[in-house]
Amino acid sequence: MSRLEETLRAARDRGRKLLVPFFTGEYPDRGTFRLLLLEAQAAGADALEVGIPFSDPAADGPVIQQASAAALAGGASVRRLLEDLAWARSRGLSVPVLFMTYFNPVLAFGPEAFAREARAAGADGVLVVDLPPEESAELVPAARAQGLDTVFLVAPTTPEARIPKIAAVCRGFVYCVAVTGVTGEKRPAAEAVAGLVERVRRHTDLPALVGFGVSGPDAARALAAAADGVIVGSALLETLGGERREPAAHAAGLFLRDMRAALDGGPAPRPG
Repeated sequence: MSRLEETLRAARDRGRKLLVPFFTGEYPDRGTFRLLLLEAQAAGADALEVGIPFSDPAADGPVIQQASAAALAGGASVRRLLEDLAWARSRGLSVPVLFMTYFNPVLAFGPEAFAREARAAGADGVLVVDLPPEESAELVPAARAQGLDTVFLVAPTTPEARIPKIAAVCRGFVYCVAVTGVTGEKRPAAEAVAGLVERVRRHTDLPALVGFGVSGPDAARALAAAADGVIVGSALLETLGGERREPAAHAAGLFLRDMRAALDGGPAPRPG
């Protein structure tokens, strides 16, 4: 069992609701991004999802689209993100890390080389948003050979017959998409998410995490009541508010600590 799956399963089995922050790689700049990884761990993240910036991020809403464009303009690349992760690991980052990407960057790098070098840098898994299980024959064996988990999406529109096929190639966790559409644009209904998670759990014991539209602590608490935890991206990136370096890390840390407290059943989040 991988570090990603082992960590998430162990936390879930202790009754802990999982918190997985999403950061766009090298946004708002390379130095700040590195600090954000370490700050998220300190704030109580159970794992991290790092988006590899891509020129046509079809599944992402405006916040992440803009972050990707800014990161690419600053010189972000797959190679540099591998260096960033290795740097963070050398500075004490110990939580599992999942790369989120589209297939073009992986194909350009080479699936086997990508899996090998991602693992060497300290990655634990990969989610390729636009790669369905039926078309994953190049990626999954390469990832398995390096011990990288492969995470796939289950959406509200996923037919019941496809869920066991998706679950069969998932490792680490199952990503339950809370809404139809792109990230950060809609607010999911807890009842609908509960139904989706229930459908997933008929076919796998992997942790079921909810993403797309997790807007803050209150939403996280409501959605995690039915799932094993949440993934938060757009709302987190918005909290940076144009800040960089330590001020950006501080803002992200406050937001994630409020998320952690909400998931742990603590006091209501602070105003603002």
